[in-house]
Amino acid sequence: MTSERPLLAITMGDPGGIGPEICAKALALDEVHAVCRPLVVGDASVVEDAVRFCGLGLEVRAVGEPHQGRFARGTIDVLDLGNMPRDRLRYGQVTEEQGRASFQYVAEAIDLALRRTVDANVTGPISKAAVNAAGFRYAGHTEIYADRTGVADYALMLAHGSFRVAHVSTHVSLRQACDAVHRERVLKVVELTDDAVRRMTGGRARLAVAGLNPHCGEGGLFGTEDDREVAPAVRDARERGIEVEGPVPADTLFPKLRGGQYDAVVAMYHDQGHVPTKLLGFRYDDATGTWSSVAGVNVTLGLPIVRTSVDHGTAFDRAGRGTASAQSMVDAIRMAATLALSPRETR
Repeated sequence: MTSERPLLAITMGDPGGIGPEICAKALALDEVHAVCRPLVVGDASVVEDAVRFCGLGLEVRAVGEPHQGRFARGTIDVLDLGNMPRDRLRYGQVTEEQGRASFQYVAEAIDLALRRTVDANVTGPISKAAVNAAGFRYAGHTEIYADRTGVADYALMLAHGSFRVAHVSTHVSLRQACDAVHRERVLKVVELTDDAVRRMTGGRARLAVAGLNPHCGEGGLFGTEDDREVAPAVRDARERGIEVEGPVPADTLFPKLRGGQYDAVVAMYHDQGHVPTKLLGFRYDDATGTWSSVAGVNVTLGLPIVRTSVDHGTAFDRAGRGTASAQSMVDAIRMAATLALSPRETR
């Protein structure tokens, strides 16, 4: 743990997406430098190109080791892995080479965090298709982090300000998601969420657990999982001192979360939690005629290191134009800095 501004390894994501652009735009802001020492992990030449087409006027410094960074306003320090030659960069395209490069940025950042060379990781968007085309069989960032850190019990949380949603399952089929709802798993995600939220808020964590079935099964009419698995997990959590309610029907739960009744919710599966969170964070841009995420953070719970991320994808349709919003990256950086300085709870 550091007493100064935490050192963050920020992976620039797929070189052909908007990741390099939003990294450059975020690191142009004084508010980012005020909370951390930012180090981009990627390719300096790609970041230089993003600075150029965004018209930012920043100095890009390629470094070989994190300690060589200046971490000064007006400068972007890049741990230059030399993976993506500028002449082979293809904006807006899925390529094996760019997938391999983006995976290697992530792997390097994880290694730096495990060695305690950096205090936390922030990840830019990768293309799952490109990463898999390069031979790395992962469903996404979360699974890469779990595998490379040796963690079995982990969970994904999306946060849009105080609207925080953790998930019992994510990148699996809906059939598999229903099968994943069992007492031990729900309890574990509640515990991970309680710890994370206390670190985010400075101590308070009022939680609620969503039901899997409509109306939480209506006494068994629409399924028995809520009575058989979810409710016992909530009771177990209360016995461990966690302030939690549930199961609560999902159609009424998320309005209560938005209204401030809870500090976080545990959702049962990907779309149950992602849809309401992204409804808050996505905006339509009249100028470009596109939808994009303007805020929100993805946090991986249960890791031995801190990892946050933007909550959007590569936006290949907008890459290389200089029009992407960096707000989600700024939010992810601020969240990582907060968590890096906050001790974990032990139960």
